[in-house]
Amino acid sequence: MTSDKKSTLAERLRRKDFVAAPGVFELISARIADRMGFSALYMTGYGTVASYLGLPDAGLASYTDMVNRVGAIAGAAATPVIADADTGYGGLLNIEHTVRGYEKAGAAAIQLEDQEFPKKCGHTPGRRVIPAEQMVAKIKVALEARDSKDFLIIARTDARTAHGLDEALRRGEAYAEAGADILFIESPESVEEMAKIGRTLDKPLVANMVEGGRTPLLEARVLKDLGFTLAIFPTTGLLATAAALKAVYGRIKDTGSSAGGTTPLEDFGAFSRLMGFEHVWDFEKRWAGQG
Repeated sequence: MTSDKKSTLAERLRRKDFVAAPGVFELISARIADRMGFSALYMTGYGTVASYLGLPDAGLASYTDMVNRVGAIAGAAATPVIADADTGYGGLLNIEHTVRGYEKAGAAAIQLEDQEFPKKCGHTPGRRVIPAEQMVAKIKVALEARDSKDFLIIARTDARTAHGLDEALRRGEAYAEAGADILFIESPESVEEMAKIGRTLDKPLVANMVEGGRTPLLEARVLKDLGFTLAIFPTTGLLATAAALKAVYGRIKDTGSSAGGTTPLEDFGAFSRLMGFEHVWDFEKRWAGQG
């Protein structure tokens, strides 16, 4: 991640220019999204844990698991990557280590949340939060640990589901005062609640658009009118991929062949070029007979 790309994203979000970031979860999704002209990509914890470990997003992935994925995805993309870091993988010393590691790995922003460990996906039940004061300390450590002020700290609270919107907003205000660059009030349950978030908090705000989740799916113009700056779509690509795979694998299982299938398929040549085969072909032509 070059400083120019990092600063460009930081400037856009600080100005509250609306940014829509698709969820990427491994290298194919990252390469595809990277070539489509987005202002940012969102490395989803839910999707990354599922694709990399085949496990639920329930605090089972380690810092090492995730920072390796940050490095791989950010290294494959010219687009700035916003990366999920769960609870920071431990106490305050872990927060320092995580922030430094994610920034060094090439992320443009890091998302930290106030759940107890082990955390759970924000649109599933049973989430518990730590005292707000502990999260404030985490934010302050994160701010001190980063090398560049353009490496953005996103502070997320999961208090809404168990403690209500007012408590979530109180935490949002505390996290803003602690210095978080962006606030993320997870899983509001109505447009009215989203409007109250936008009226109450004077910071760039995240809208988490999860198909089948607790929050209404809204169009970009509505999100902007409500006061949201960054819309993330963590599971859209993942769910689309799963549905397509089930369809094509199901046809092979039922018929013994992929012939006659109706699921759209990427052109094989175009996919090979996406993966970088053009360089391989050109290299082989250049060095033919020299080995």
